[in-house]
Amino acid sequence: MRSRSGTPAAIGYGRWRMPSGRLDRGETLPARAVRELHEETGITVDPTDLRLAYVVHHRQDGEVERIDFFFEAEEWEGEPVNQESDRYMALTWFTVHELPHDIIEYPREGLLGYLNSTGPLAAHNWQ
Repeated sequence: MRSRSGTPAAIGYGRWRMPSGRLDRGETLPARAVRELHEETGITVDPTDLRLAYVVHHRQDGEVERIDFFFEAEEWEGEPVNQESDRYMALTWFTVHELPHDIIEYPREGLLGYLNSTGPLAAHNWQ
């Protein structure tokens, strides 16, 4: 599932990515994944139904470095809707065989690393 970034100032404006967000202080990674998924799509997932699937250590530029954690939900409730239409242009399912070409690079790295079983960690944009 992808949401197309819709805020002009956002990284990857007009490109596809997975639902995501920043970790709040005192929040666990699974709790963050559940919260962001619900906030952006309306989907409800129990944290115990999440499995850590992949990690990307991403260097955005000379100043910003991030670590992104990708989870797989084995069970969920609800149908996805674009809960944040003021921030995102669209919400669409894609099959793994028909991924769009314009996925933001570091989410693409995580998704393809998971799909291709290249190991649990990728370093993106490091020289």
